[in-house]
Amino acid sequence: MFEVHVLASGSDGNCTVIQLDDEAIMIDAGISCRKTMELMEKEGVDHRCLKALLVTHEHSDHIAGAGPVSRKFNIPVMCNKATFDCSEIGDVEYNEIKTMGSFCVGSMNIIPLPTSHNAAEPNAFLVEADDKRVLVATDTGKFTFQLEHALKQADVAVIESNYDKKMLAEGPYPLYLKKLIASEIGHLSNVDCAGAIKRTMKDNRQIFLAHLSKTNNAPDIARETVAEMTGLKRLCIDCLEFPGDTRTLKVRG
Repeated sequence: MFEVHVLASGSDGNCTVIQLDDEAIMIDAGISCRKTMELMEKEGVDHRCLKALLVTHEHSDHIAGAGPVSRKFNIPVMCNKATFDCSEIGDVEYNEIKTMGSFCVGSMNIIPLPTSHNAAEPNAFLVEADDKRVLVATDTGKFTFQLEHALKQADVAVIESNYDKKMLAEGPYPLYLKKLIASEIGHLSNVDCAGAIKRTMKDNRQIFLAHLSKTNNAPDIARETVAEMTGLKRLCIDCLEFPGDTRTLKVRG
């Protein structure tokens, strides 16, 4: 069974576990180790299955718990050198990976893909096993060629839908921050997320909208925008609804 456990997603912290039978990887650890353990238990994830912690980039909502999680579960941190050098994770086992250089963790083949974000060398991850593919792609101001190609292949896509353009424009953030968020090294809007999905339509692909801003977005608005632009049924588009919400997606055979 190939399962995707979204434990946290948003500006307050991000953490996803991808599990294949009795092997699992964690992508980002942006919440405390204690909270991570609580949410893993809630979703029925055995920490003994964890084989590695993959880090997308060095921002605190993705690495705040990385050091404690790595040490608690005795698993290596895996990311490119630029990300690790900026992360200040502490004393952990570190395994260097290369952007676009595939590697294996157990039975899973993983490809780090370049994203466009204001970080040292940010990555998304495409995870492959048994002819099934999961894409976890957040924190990007645009869909790179590599991301779009991966999205075409994905059976499950955990994809950023960070902000509603009107809410961002009329919201409380200072102008410089609004411009950064809306730039090509910022975040992906609901409209741009929908555009990427529409360009890469695939039957039976599961869509999970991730990294929704609590200030500049809302679950109903994100789902409605993506559904309207893509023609997908709203019930087929999932996301976390409230703080502490979690989700498990099972890859269809």
